[in-house]
Amino acid sequence: MKVLLITYYWPPAGGSGVQRWLKFVKYLPDFEIDPVVYTAKDPNYAIHDTSLLSEIPEGLEVLKGEIWEPNNLLSSFGKSKKESSSGFLNSNPSFVEKLLHYIRANYFIPDARKFWIKPSVKLLSAYLDKHSVDAIITTGPPHSLHLIGHALKKKFGIKWVADFRDPWTNIDYFHSLPLTKKSRKKHKKLESMILESADAVLVVGKSMKDEFNDRNREVQVISNGYDDFRQRDEIELDKRFSISHIGLMNADRNPVVLWQALQELVEESDEFSRDLQVKLIGKCADEVYKSIDKYNLKDKVSFVAYVGHQEVLKHQQASQLLLLTVNRVSSAKSVVTGKVFEYLQSKRPILAIGPVDGDLAEILEETESGKMVDFDDIDTLKNVIRQYYKDFKMGKLIVKSQNIEQYHRRNLTGSLARLLKKI
Repeated sequence: MKVLLITYYWPPAGGSGVQRWLKFVKYLPDFEIDPVVYTAKDPNYAIHDTSLLSEIPEGLEVLKGEIWEPNNLLSSFGKSKKESSSGFLNSNPSFVEKLLHYIRANYFIPDARKFWIKPSVKLLSAYLDKHSVDAIITTGPPHSLHLIGHALKKKFGIKWVADFRDPWTNIDYFHSLPLTKKSRKKHKKLESMILESADAVLVVGKSMKDEFNDRNREVQVISNGYDDFRQRDEIELDKRFSISHIGLMNADRNPVVLWQALQELVEESDEFSRDLQVKLIGKCADEVYKSIDKYNLKDKVSFVAYVGHQEVLKHQQASQLLLLTVNRVSSAKSVVTGKVFEYLQSKRPILAIGPVDGDLAEILEETESGKMVDFDDIDTLKNVIRQYYKDFKMGKLIVKSQNIEQYHRRNLTGSLARLLKKI
């Protein structure tokens, strides 16, 4: 069986967007499925991680199509493209930046990669005229790629799977965009067209499945996961009581309740103050810096803008406590950051801040890997941190997680393979 994967994010792209399908492609041949990858030629990625190039399977057929990205042009007039596409919107935009946000939101629907649709359909049509594939897979965001899959299915009648790593009209920042009523209607119409036309839809969490079930009979949850990694030396735990967050922390993810709780705990105990070490590894929004300054925690927090994936794994294993923050948005219950699965592999306790009745809370409870505390529950948060700190001082801050094997990338690829063979 042969499948064509259409993805914008591919090494040397860094960040979470590339991991999901890089790993699926790695394991699909184990299930007698040969992948072919189509991606952009010389795209302008917000984050680069050249170490991921070594993870591309040897002999994999990779097709590349020229792409024109209007963000490259627009960025010359305002905030850099890399800044905005990393998930950060300027909280105090200038008039020019407001204008650019309006143009991006209303003239590039579904997103700024829309100009890649027609040339990609043309290039891939020529490929499919000469090469047979059994299924096409598109992964978004950017959701423009689903329109490529839709066009190819319509032209060739090939089975098509649309993979949603994030929601479309229910994504955290959608309602913050300066969209006109007409643009919102167009987004919803395109979203429904994709969902209703695809032979199957993949999602990363149960809440998204519930959102899409009315528009496709074959919606399947295949979450993100973790993979094996090379460990040269035994990783030694941090000597101090470290709380580490790995990944982007934009304004929606800024855990104000945590900074307030830590300030109060620092003031209550000199010993806790001496031991505390917060590590934020990944780009942070200005709001995060301001909150840390407000709660007098600057000397307790270290910032590392970005490190390669292998270094990230080492940081996770060395940390006493791993921090997850859920975007404080209307769709918060459906947010399942891909980072949680690598956290599970690291086998360090997880402290998460977000909805206690959301998808992420269910995963933590099912695996017994950590605690979820609600956005504003400072009393519970302080008690949880106190208990973790007490265990740290006694040398028994460990986690006995269970049922995490289901999230291994190979097992998840098995589920994907069964779906592909089914359709």
